[in-house]
Amino acid sequence: MAFLPYARQEISDGDVTAVVTALRAALITQGPTVDRFEKALAEFAGADFAVAFNSCTAALHAAYAAAGVGPGASVLTSPNTFVATANAALYLGGSVRFTDIDPETGLMDADDVDDHAEASVRVVAPVHFGGEVAPMEAIAAVAEARQWRVVEDAAHAIGATYHTSDGRDHRVGACAHSDMCCFSFHPAKQLTTGEGGAVTTNDPALYARLKRFRSHGITRDAAEMTHNDGPWYYEQLELGYNYRLTDFQCALGLSQLERLPGWLEARARVAGWYDARVAAMPGVSRLIRPRWSRGAHHLYVIRVDPARRRTVYDGLLAAGIGANVHYIPVYRQPYYQQHGFARTNRPGAEAYYASAITVPVFPAMTESDVERVVGVVARSLEGTTR
Repeated sequence: MAFLPYARQEISDGDVTAVVTALRAALITQGPTVDRFEKALAEFAGADFAVAFNSCTAALHAAYAAAGVGPGASVLTSPNTFVATANAALYLGGSVRFTDIDPETGLMDADDVDDHAEASVRVVAPVHFGGEVAPMEAIAAVAEARQWRVVEDAAHAIGATYHTSDGRDHRVGACAHSDMCCFSFHPAKQLTTGEGGAVTTNDPALYARLKRFRSHGITRDAAEMTHNDGPWYYEQLELGYNYRLTDFQCALGLSQLERLPGWLEARARVAGWYDARVAAMPGVSRLIRPRWSRGAHHLYVIRVDPARRRTVYDGLLAAGIGANVHYIPVYRQPYYQQHGFARTNRPGAEAYYASAITVPVFPAMTESDVERVVGVVARSLEGTTR
């Protein structure tokens, strides 16, 4: 039977045509397609501005820099995330602090955010794990009271929305409760540019800083320069990086963005198939979706008895199913253990990690694929291989 990966990109003939057309253009990097993609992304998210980067890691690095993270300043984030969310603070000479999570949702615990009153915290970075939305309203209230910046790690959550107590719905990326929002366009995500990322914001000053950071700290805007020798002239105003995304990658992103709504519906359909079956399975549960979240279904995580987790995981792999575990708490990584986190323990994160298995979700999955996955899980728990 064919291998069933936990994630898979969808590439159409139209995507290929869009990329080939961009490759045949006069400019294949720093050209007009980047601008078109950024405008389309900002419009989709409901933000004033979007800046494309060559990865979500670069996007986080830029957003933290724009928010003022550096020596003496820290980022407060979830340990249930990929290491990049924390690493990006360290790139700037800053530090990182970890909240706990709600093990039932995998999301940042807003009450624990409120318990972190360290003077060093400059940014709180909620992670929209699995495509579900962190408690943004509560986190934003704490951040406003403490004068923290809010940078959303929405690597999993393009297209997700959330509901707030005032009766309004907000799209992730509109920055209704944050200063900036970071997306990923890795092939496992809801849309892809190969590798890539972006930051959305409604703040013109942050937008200008993000654009400079992406391109060596350089500006060609006469209004920002100390003087101007002529049309060729540019100035480096700060230390930046080469984090640019190419035009042909943005052409792929534009083509994919058109199909994103349909893919989100397909992901929700797959999640619904899982929901119905997991609900009837003894010894298996799924993550709870918060009442405010209308997620983007990047991951589907089941939870089993920690003593049986390895058995189920191995059973899935042996059956040709690409199981995974998202995520090992970041503070457990050897680098972090060696740099001040050897005694760190977040009970919610530990309880979640001990029981979690990620099973496949992608738009092309069929109901038969879901039956195959849950059948293997059930047989593994029963201790049979039939």
